Amino acid sequence: MSPPLLFLDVDGPLNPFRAPNGNRPDGYTTHRLRPDGWGDAPEPLRVWLRPDHGESLLALPFTLVWATTWEHDANTMIGPVVGLPELPVVELPHWSSTEDGLCFKTAALVEYAAGRPFAWVDDMITDRDVDWVRRHHPAPSLLYRIDPRVGLLDTDFRSLGDWPATLPADALREGD
Repeated sequence: MSPPLLFLDVDGPLNPFRAPNGNRPDGYTTHRLRPDGWGDAPEPLRVWLRPDHGESLLALPFTLVWATTWEHDANTMIGPVVGLPELPVVELPHWSSTEDGLCFKTAALVEYAAGRPFAWVDDMITDRDVDWVRRHHPAPSLLYRIDPRVGLLDTDFRSLGDWPATLPADALREGD
């Protein structure tokens, strides 16, 4: 049986960039990074990451996939810091290419999943995305919104880890 996919965003879930008062949360380390797609930024981006997040993510019963504007830079700049191996990457459309207020990632993730069950962890998910996925994706899905002020918490890892056990056996097809 194939485990469901877990589409993982960086900013929000792994980088709580909206932490109150601009204070780095406990357990996070500060990194100054300049991803390829952000080359014209005057300064490197300040990114807060928890080195133990990779271990927690790898313990989940999912196939992990980057779903972030960091795209391939997530494998070289984020993964090594949090302890993740190289992961597949969803190449996303430009952030301005949205349909009816959907997150620009929504349709691309459904296409990438190709009928396979998935969870999506992001701070940009809205009810409109949940409804659109429900209408356009035949398999079970879990759209899991993260508060970008706090990032992924232990309770989130528990909730995500419990979800695959709720899936019907025929949803986890062989050979995907």
